[in-house]
Amino acid sequence: MIRPVPLSLEGHGLRLEPLAEHHTGPLEAAAADGELWTIRVTSVPAPGETAAYVAAALEGQRQGHMLPFAVVDPASGAVLGTTRYHDIVPAIDRLEIGYTWYARRVQRTHVNTSAKLMLMRHAFEDLGAKVVGWRTDNFNLASQRAIERLGAKRDGVIRHHAMRRDGTVRDTVMYSVTAGEWPEVSAHLSHLLSNLQAPPLARLQARGDQPLSTH
Repeated sequence: MIRPVPLSLEGHGLRLEPLAEHHTGPLEAAAADGELWTIRVTSVPAPGETAAYVAAALEGQRQGHMLPFAVVDPASGAVLGTTRYHDIVPAIDRLEIGYTWYARRVQRTHVNTSAKLMLMRHAFEDLGAKVVGWRTDNFNLASQRAIERLGAKRDGVIRHHAMRRDGTVRDTVMYSVTAGEWPEVSAHLSHLLSNLQAPPLARLQARGDQPLSTH
């Protein structure tokens, strides 16, 4: 049975480190880059809500169904966003990757591909996961494109599934990669990264894309 435990993953110009309370301020600054909380299809914490967001993630870790990470630029130490394993089901070796969001300036760079490659490699090759899943809002088309670009298969849509921050109820689009598909997906992601040079993140210009956010 899979038993994810806190650890750091580093490679491809990125570091994922265990989320901790000291990441609260830097995460709030990352969310301010693009005012990500204003997008209704994301779960990015608004100003003043980041401490509670981190506390909830750490409580999920204590309960055993989450493992959250801060996404960090190893060159500068800047916190770029966050991601996590969630809905961890050890009995069937299943987990999902989500609660993923990044500062606007690093969207559509190597960051998401690097993070997902490390998370999937750890899940399949170290933990022995049989399937890795994703979920996202039916109106978050940017997130759906990003997940599909990773090589995940669309499993279907759960209707009237979860509450948005504005009180409306969304449909949830589900995706997954199985252990049998992982070797080909791994090769695909490695190829993508070979064509994505990781520039110094401090030099990246702000972009106008809809923020990636999965959950």
